[in-house]
Amino acid sequence: MLFVVFNVDRPDGAAEIRARERPAHLAFMKSLGESVQAGGPLFSDDASQAFGGMYILEAQSREQAAAIASQDPYAKANLFIRQYIQPWKWNTRRPEYVPVW
Repeated sequence: MLFVVFNVDRPDGAAEIRARERPAHLAFMKSLGESVQAGGPLFSDDASQAFGGMYILEAQSREQAAAIASQDPYAKANLFIRQYIQPWKWNTRRPEYVPVW
């Protein structure tokens, strides 16, 4: 099952936390391999500053997705003020290898 993990940064100190934890975060995301279908940072309207991020994660359950997301170095460093984890159905331009549920 696919889940969207949508993270919103805290309003204070986010840029510093992002800069410090970015290498560990990228290594973590790479370690997830093909269970991550797509992902990346979210930016302000003028694209000058990241304010969060999202990724599409394959997991057996919401609980498993949450357990995986909690291991993100950004999450461990308390970068996020809010995190949403929701089931997601890939309809538009869905690759054939992704099952329909």
